[in-house]
Amino acid sequence: PIGLQILSAANKQSLAVAMATNLQFIRCEGFVYGHVGDEGWTEACAGDLLRYRRSIGGQSVSVFTDIKKKHSSHSITEDVSLIETVKSAEMFLSDGIIVTGKATGCPTHIPDISNCRSESNLPVLVGSGVNYDNLFDYLPIADCLIIGSHFKRDGHWSQRVDEHRVSQFMKFVCKIRKEF
Repeated sequence: PIGLQILSAANKQSLAVAMATNLQFIRCEGFVYGHVGDEGWTEACAGDLLRYRRSIGGQSVSVFTDIKKKHSSHSITEDVSLIETVKSAEMFLSDGIIVTGKATGCPTHIPDISNCRSESNLPVLVGSGVNYDNLFDYLPIADCLIIGSHFKRDGHWSQRVDEHRVSQFMKFVCKIRKEF
């Protein structure tokens, strides 16, 4: 499957682009519970986004939702646990939950993934920090791995995609899959 995210919580725009280009999913920021991020305040958008998806006939585009999103402060929802956030995303009909580390390239904590997996029937996606060193840890417990920075030149988010890094990593993944 191929999907996209347009940064700064441009979730409706992501849906429109996904529909226009026949993509299978979007990555949605701020689906449930507002938060403060490096872009400022992000309002929860579940209801509006799903109504918009229906209005453009986009039910075939899955909405995978960040839970306690990276690069954000969750002090306003500090009393809402990770699992309560997952349950809210389920209630608002998320198609999958994305669990991340604190920032781009930072590994996602294994216990967070495991707890989400045990408490939810939704697919669980790892949304940051996947690399050669932790691939064996994530594959058995995640339904999907979102890889960005590791595929860039020198593993840095601001660089261009390095085709050789992608090719070598995917060869490694194929080899590992045979063991599972």
